Amino acid sequence: MNASGQLYIVSAPSGAGKTSLVAALLERDRSICVSVSHTTRPMRPGEQDGVNYHFVSREQFLEMAGQGAFLEHAEVFGNFYGTSEAWVNEALAQGRDVILEIDWQGAQQVRRLRPDALSIFILPPSVEELERRLRGRAQDSDEVIRRRLSEARAEMSHYPEFDFVVVNDQFEDALADLMAIFRGQRLTLARQEQAQAERLAALLAP
Repeated sequence: MNASGQLYIVSAPSGAGKTSLVAALLERDRSICVSVSHTTRPMRPGEQDGVNYHFVSREQFLEMAGQGAFLEHAEVFGNFYGTSEAWVNEALAQGRDVILEIDWQGAQQVRRLRPDALSIFILPPSVEELERRLRGRAQDSDEVIRRRLSEARAEMSHYPEFDFVVVNDQFEDALADLMAIFRGQRLTLARQEQAQAERLAALLAP
């Protein structure tokens, strides 16, 4: 019997390295998957429907939201984003751990509906390093970077709401910390009793 998977929330300010850490985690552990959000924003070059996002119309999204289809949803810069509860439940039932890459506001929504979810906040080692990483992208103006840093400070103030905190200073160390959280949770009594039910029964048989 496979144990049910665990739902995880992973949040971080822009530039902390969340996307890279989660991608590396998925490469090393195939039993983990990331929820693919629904969105109303247009598809960008190179993106695939069902891979990067589930692209839907505004009308479809609002209809789904009205039916309570989303664990969490939000409007960002005029576009809607949401996490399908049905998809998450199906993946968990298959024994896969599911990651929701969402911000602290989305995390609050999910925790209200799913208090069993475990949440991880990824921090940069310093504001100076965060700024260096943002500038290293060479994508944004000074004004945009200043705004992102201000937003990052506001986001980081919510770290006490999370169950785990990982500081992404040295990438491999942060990845090891992240992996340890997932491995440790699979060894809890509740999950081992599910995953090892037959073995435990045989070991305790008279």
